[in-house]
Amino acid sequence: MRATAAVLLFLCLLAVSHAWDCQPVVDIKNLMQIDAGLGQVVATNTSQTPYYLVGDKWTPLPGSLKHITVGPAGIWGINKADSIYKYVAGNWVQAAGYLKQVDAGGNQFIVGVYMKDTSFCLTSSATVGYKGPGSPLPWTGLPGSVKYSSCGPFGCWAVNKNDDIFLMSLNQDCRNNGWSHIDGKLSMIEVATDGSVFGVTSAGSVYTRDGITASKPEGTGWSNIPMCMIMKHVTYDLGRLWVVSKSGFAMVCTH
Repeated sequence: MRATAAVLLFLCLLAVSHAWDCQPVVDIKNLMQIDAGLGQVVATNTSQTPYYLVGDKWTPLPGSLKHITVGPAGIWGINKADSIYKYVAGNWVQAAGYLKQVDAGGNQFIVGVYMKDTSFCLTSSATVGYKGPGSPLPWTGLPGSVKYSSCGPFGCWAVNKNDDIFLMSLNQDCRNNGWSHIDGKLSMIEVATDGSVFGVTSAGSVYTRDGITASKPEGTGWSNIPMCMIMKHVTYDLGRLWVVSKSGFAMVCTH
């Protein structure tokens, strides 16, 4: 069985577009979600064990999380009860409030989504300065209804329950100009520290947004990145595209 699986994996990797060289991520299995930013990579598995990548080794972090994120705002996570945590001095410190998804990719601020797809933003001063109970947490409600959001240097992207895609300009004080609709359909979306945008459709296909610049943050269109499996999650940082399949198998791809 192992030999058969190895052959299938080899054929699968050959099937990936020659423009991307994909290799299996070893020493970690059954991933639910992965996130990369500022040269760091974190992930959670189906047992809700959080991990941090050190060299080629996945190091377990304390606690139990269903979602984890890393970026200019630090490392934050969400547990199965939707409680919010920040990683401070080697331990998770709980923050007031509840979210089902959080993103630390903005300019030192975080955004997150709560029940009924309401979304919130935490200012950069509160995000960076949060040390534990007693630190201020001035959550700001954002307009609209979205199920997943992610931010980068040129704006925040999000998708709603219908897989519609939106873009918002959001600053460190959480001031915004509302959501603008973007063409296409995605079930999840991630923005890299360099502004690149990647996403996965409900059918498990991976796409990237072309033509994104500071002067044209909405980009010009979507390009498919062929994959040999049905994917559920994607993240990108420093030239490496990390993808997780529906079965929890992970690959890292270079362009």
